[in-house]
Amino acid sequence: MFDDDDSVFAAMRAGARGYLLKGSAPHDVVRAVETVGRGEAVFGPAIARRLIDFFAASPVAYPFPELTEREREVLDLLAQGRSNTEIARRFVISAKTVRNHVSNIFAKLHVVDRAQAIVRARDAGLGHHRSTPG
Repeated sequence: MFDDDDSVFAAMRAGARGYLLKGSAPHDVVRAVETVGRGEAVFGPAIARRLIDFFAASPVAYPFPELTEREREVLDLLAQGRSNTEIARRFVISAKTVRNHVSNIFAKLHVVDRAQAIVRARDAGLGHHRSTPG
């Protein structure tokens, strides 16, 4: 495959459990296919080094990096026990927009309802500061 970060990370986001560069030896390709077939992951040395460097240099300072900043804000307010109407007023957005954010949060966190989202949020440290409605 290609040797650029975009290609590597796109493949991983798509579910790849292995990644070798185009010039890999045939025996390396066979070994990689067998290894992935056993449920393990395989990355060529150059790719492994880049993955290590990327994650070492990019600490996530906030929970749920898959959420947008606004979705994290909405989740924090959900964890505080706020209603959709309160959240809409807080951000000066429509209730429908809040419902869309909540739906996106559920999908990204793989939860089916508000209660599960709140539990995940509180376990991650969100929702512990309830301010007065504004």
